[in-house]
Amino acid sequence: MNSLYIIIFFIFGCFLGSFFAVVGERLPRNENFIISNSHCNNCKHRLYFYDMVPVVTYIINKGRCKYCGEKIPFMLPFVELVTGLLFAVSYNSFGFSYDLFIALGVVALLMVVLVSDLTYYIIPDEIIVFFIFYFIIFQFLKGGINMMSTHVVTGIFLFLLMYFIMFLGEKMFKKESLGGGDVKLLFIFGLVLEPILGVLSIFIASVIALPPSFYLLFKNNDHMIPFGPFLIISFAFIFFSKITTYDFLKFLGF
Repeated sequence: MNSLYIIIFFIFGCFLGSFFAVVGERLPRNENFIISNSHCNNCKHRLYFYDMVPVVTYIINKGRCKYCGEKIPFMLPFVELVTGLLFAVSYNSFGFSYDLFIALGVVALLMVVLVSDLTYYIIPDEIIVFFIFYFIIFQFLKGGINMMSTHVVTGIFLFLLMYFIMFLGEKMFKKESLGGGDVKLLFIFGLVLEPILGVLSIFIASVIALPPSFYLLFKNNDHMIPFGPFLIISFAFIFFSKITTYDFLKFLGF
């Protein structure tokens, strides 16, 4: 039975991954993603349910729109597949519990931010607000007012810390160093992680962002690198690894 549920969550995740990709792609353009018909961004041809089977349709049509032949961004099947896998991992790790819903929220946030920030260098406020309420509600259901309040305080602390880092960066480099969406993300991190783990997420994100940053510096390229994807990947990694503050401090020798 457990294997059956894992398969169900994988399939369900693949379909929701398609939706998350649409949200991340349309919301920054202020395009309706709820009631408007799905369509090809190139030829605007309406897409029917049999045109949107996650991953499968992409493979059958060789990565192109079957109506106009335009190449479909690889981001779409990637998000569909990874969402399915992480949904399956979420169920396998947490079973039917409030932690499962928190895990599914982490996956949804991960995918929407990846698409939005990598495509438009924007993390829309609507995404931030939705997930703030989402995680607050499930932390309250999980542990009552005390747990919810603790996470809100942690979120405020991480938000202020990230704002201070952004302030220092702008003073040092005389230009925008972080986007407002990156700073707001840290409030959400606090609604899920412990304070020290939230700080750790910033450090890990900075480390994995170094190679592409050095590459652009070497190439004398002035293009900015969106920091949001690195933050959200670090956040998801810490969450799914189930590392605790005790584990981290023990690793450091404290």
